[in-house]
Amino acid sequence: MRVGCPKEIKNHEYRVGLTPGAVREYVAHGHEVMVETKAGAGIGADDDAYRAAGARIVTTAKEIFEKADMVVKVKEPQPGEWAQLREGQILYAYLHLAPDPDQAAGLLKSGVTAVAYETVTDDRGGLPLLAPMSEVAGRLSIQAGATALQKANGGRGILLGGVPGVEPARVAILGGGVVGLHAAKMAAGLGADITILDRSIPRLRQLDDIFNGRVHTRYSTIDAIEEEVFAADLVIGAVLIPGAAAPRLVTREMLSAMKKGSVIVDVAIDQGGCFETSHATTHSEPTFEVDGVIHYCVANMPGAVPITSAQALNNATLHYGLQLADKGLKAIAEDRHLRAGLNVHRGRIANKAVAEALGYELVSPEAVLNVA
Repeated sequence: MRVGCPKEIKNHEYRVGLTPGAVREYVAHGHEVMVETKAGAGIGADDDAYRAAGARIVTTAKEIFEKADMVVKVKEPQPGEWAQLREGQILYAYLHLAPDPDQAAGLLKSGVTAVAYETVTDDRGGLPLLAPMSEVAGRLSIQAGATALQKANGGRGILLGGVPGVEPARVAILGGGVVGLHAAKMAAGLGADITILDRSIPRLRQLDDIFNGRVHTRYSTIDAIEEEVFAADLVIGAVLIPGAAAPRLVTREMLSAMKKGSVIVDVAIDQGGCFETSHATTHSEPTFEVDGVIHYCVANMPGAVPITSAQALNNATLHYGLQLADKGLKAIAEDRHLRAGLNVHRGRIANKAVAEALGYELVSPEAVLNVA
């Protein structure tokens, strides 16, 4: 198969869909790999590194979209990219379609087969291609929140860990999944006073065991969310419903009771955000203020640390990517975890959460692929 990796064009997105090490694996499987020139610049991988791995360097993304059988990306295709996709081609990338009707319409019109990293599953019921970026984003959320809390950046002017004789900042984490766990690890390391809210009692028990009393846990109700958010200096939105739009847990009305200069970091912004007042921002302008509360809603947070992120992402995506390259659509038909990743196929929506969020008719992956 001819596999193509274009340079990412989203604002301040420095990750790359294929590292030189991943390219070498595809080539070893007998595939031809095309990489757009300077695609790996953000991770310090120049064109010569890709050539040494066996890739052919092309000067424009247009050639990749025209000739590749499978396009491997990091972030969702931008309008100029989805217009170049075509029927019979496989797109393998993060898509986050539920809050993005324009992209969904573009992919449907193209006829492409789109496999979304964020909905591929594993035998444990996890999301193995989302997990590494959730780990990165969870850890970054505390760094970003701590910076935004500084007075010069519009925040309250409070140090997360405090100092002897001065109380630390209070951190409320909405969601105890991968993002929430890693946010709590970072915040605990800095000495903050942390509460994690979640609706899974088994998960709350697990978090209690992990942190051995260093982190408070609460069952998530409206009352509990209000109490913790109103008391917090930093609130991390870490809620995920696979493939679906994030639930809005903090309303505009609730902001008025929050501390002035407190900070919200909405890690769920890729799925629409879990704060009513959130809207996606970029690394160029990461924050905005509503009712005295600072919002950090960067939609590609891991792009800020591309060397770490690209390596972690490629480690996770390589296994399934090689299956797609080796077998094409047959790989999706044979592997139920890849079928869970199928979001769009030849003008049809094949993911239940996406179909429900955007109001499309659902056609099961088994049906569109003629799997018995």
